[in-house]
Amino acid sequence: MRLRSTLAATVGAFALVLTLPTSANAADGIFTYQYADQSGVLTNPPSGECITLPEVADEQVLPAHTPGNATDAVATVYAGSECTGPQFDLRAHTGHGSDRLKVRSVVFH
Repeated sequence: MRLRSTLAATVGAFALVLTLPTSANAADGIFTYQYADQSGVLTNPPSGECITLPEVADEQVLPAHTPGNATDAVATVYAGSECTGPQFDLRAHTGHGSDRLKVRSVVFH
């Protein structure tokens, strides 16, 4: 009887763990960029999804530049919207690019 109770408790605990919501994956920290003489920032951005920078999504405006990655994830920046075009990886915590690095979108991984 005791073995059956222990087994039932173990199975019940395992089922409970499987049904608990998991925290959303996010890169902890901030990602900064410059555009049209202003600064943009993404705080704790989601991981694994393309983020088009809203201020420069329109191809008619100049792209952002000088990205800085102070998150705990690698940031891959793209010259085009929707993570298209040439790309460049910025290291976690210290990655940054100059004003020559043009950016319209980014993904964290």
